[in-house]
This record gives sequence, C-alpha cells and structure tokens, in this order.
Amino acid sequence: MIFVYAENINGIYKKAAFEAVAYAKAIADLQADSVSAITINPTDSSDLLYKYGASKVIHIKDDGLKNFSAKAFAAAIAEVADGNIIVFPQTTDAASIAPMLAVVKNYAFISNVLSVPENLSPFRVKRKVFSGKGFEHAKADGNGVVVSVSQNAFGAKESPVSGAEEIKNLSIANDDTKVISHEQSSGKLDLKEADIIVSGGRGMKGPENWGMLENLADVLGAALACSKPVADIGWRPHSEHVGQTGKAIAPNLYVAVGISGAIQHLAGVNSSKTIVVINNDPEAPFFKAADYGVVGDALQIVPALTEKIKALKHA
Repeated sequence: MIFVYAENINGIYKKAAFEAVAYAKAIADLQADSVSAITINPTDSSDLLYKYGASKVIHIKDDGLKNFSAKAFAAAIAEVADGNIIVFPQTTDAASIAPMLAVVKNYAFISNVLSVPENLSPFRVKRKVFSGKGFEHAKADGNGVVVSVSQNAFGAKESPVSGAEEIKNLSIANDDTKVISHEQSSGKLDLKEADIIVSGGRGMKGPENWGMLENLADVLGAALACSKPVADIGWRPHSEHVGQTGKAIAPNLYVAVGISGAIQHLAGVNSSKTIVVINNDPEAPFFKAADYGVVGDALQIVPALTEKIKALKHA
C-alpha cells in the first residue's frame, strides 16, 4: 500500500493534494499496488481524491489538530501510515511535516522529487537541488522512504478509481502550539499552484501602475506576483513576493515585467517551464534566463500586449 498525505486548507483540497495523489498512484501502478490517502479534518468530499487514484481515504478526525503543528500532524499520520512509501506535496506545511514523520518512522526523506521513481528497490528518484539550478538522482536505503513532490512537476493527472472512506478518531497531544492570530492571503489564485503568473518589479515605477498588470493577469487567467524590492517598499503585499526569499514557484508560464533578475529572484522562479521577460534594459540579467524577451517600456508594452491577447481570444 502506498500512502499519501492529501493536504487541505480550511477543509478544502488544493491542486497540490491532487498532484501528490496522482504521483502516489503512478508509484502504485509500478508494483500493482493501491493508494491510501490520509487527510486531517477535511470538509471536501473524498470523491475528489478517488478521481486522482486513491482507492481509500483515511479521514482523521481530531479537534486537537485544528491548529497546525508539524509535530502533532506527523504523529497523527504515523499512527495510520503503515506502508514503506509515503508521499507528500511540497507545500509550506507539508515541508515541515514530512521530515518530522521520517524521523518518527525512521525512514529516509527525499524532497522536491520531479518524476516517477527510476527504481523501487532500492528507491531511486530524480529531485531538484541548489534552488532548482541542478538535479540529483537520490537513493534511499533502509526501512522506507518519505518523498515530497515538487509542485507542478508531475501534474494532477486523473486516474479515477472506486474508493472507500475510513474514519479515524484520534486524540493527538498538541500542547506545544498556540495560535495567536491567523491571516490568510485572499488572492484569486494560489501562487504555488498557478499555471500562469504575471509578476512586476521596480520597473513598474509605482503602485499606481499595477492596474495594467492586473488587467494582463485577468486576460491570461494568471496569478499576480511581485519581486522582493516591490514588497519591501510596500507597493504590493508580501504574500505576492516570489523568489528564493519569498515563494518558490513553478508555473507553466512566468511573465516578469520590470524585474532585473537578481540571482535570489531567479532561484525561486527558474523552475518555470516558460519565462517571458519585459524590461527596458537590454543588459538585464533576466534575459539570460528567459525563453522570450522584449526590450522596451513596460508601461507601453503591457497595455498593448493585453489588448492583443484580448483580440486573439475574441477572434
């Protein structure tokens, strides 16, 4: 049995959960096995997880786990995950739970995996290293392995199966966590899960010009992001900051407008499948990493690009 942690946010499953379940199903298919998804206090239907290949959903009910604690969540998952392969999404919360679970289970831990394992015995798989600038073929020996799947690397591939739900009522101690306040980004799209992202930097010249980026994002069905300097000077909220010191992203399309391409920014966005750069400086470092580049005034190019895309959509 392959186990997978299906993360939910306020009870709602996100794309990362479906991608992790699909990845677990791909491993299960290699050895004619099945997938059990573990989820904690969800409100979404388990039907959503059956759709991606989970033939069993273990629904952990525990009021003590309403407040997040990596230690408590790892303890709860350890109680029900008795297989030697456990899959996690590479999300902020899961990145804290997974290594702790590996310690509890005395398993190896491999993060940021990109593809189906090359071998299962011993377990060997390709993963990202050095902030996405390199790859490693990692091998795990021993009792078992916990892996986390890099978001947008494998894809949320549907593989519908008939499934069943099992309720587990647990009581896990969670005395080490006290939530003082909780703030959640109210953006339209989750940056870590978005297929398309439009991002702005100081080249936008001021927050009053962000409307044109919002228009471009709306036309493309994209999430909106920004560089670190933009967030630091208060033009945009820090929840939109992408890069090594912000959110590491891996969309299918990343449009960088007025961003020079400092190494810290590149480290957090270089897993994007296609990068488009718009900048008035032909020597901007970002052009070296770009698949497509436009040299010119962003304040003129972005509105023109938006209108062109609108026209193509209505053609």
